[in-house]
Amino acid sequence: QVQQVESGGGLVQAGGSLRLSCTASGRTFSSYSMGWFRQAPGKEREVVAGVRWIGGSTYYAESVKGRFTISRDNAKNTVYLQMNSLQPEDTAVYYCAASFHGSRWYAGAMDYWGEGTLVTISS
Repeated sequence: QVQQVESGGGLVQAGGSLRLSCTASGRTFSSYSMGWFRQAPGKEREVVAGVRWIGGSTYYAESVKGRFTISRDNAKNTVYLQMNSLQPEDTAVYYCAASFHGSRWYAGAMDYWGEGTLVTISS
């Protein structure tokens, strides 16, 4: 059974930091490109960051460049999202997603999703 579970969300003040984790099971983690998406109330789900399955190249949305860092540890079947200098506009449910041998960072290209973790930034 394929499963991936996010953790690390919470409530922080503007300017603070959080680290999200997503641990996968039931498949060969290293064969999947991993992405973080987010969805704020009333808005569409959008990509935040991604890391490819081969070579480890990364992608970031313009709105998070320089503040967020995505990384993966294939030995632990886990992908991380370090979020610094958080702002109220970063408030959203953050989802971990996986794409087999993927190279495209949009929601429709992902094969598996987690349930999401809520991140709330207070001003």
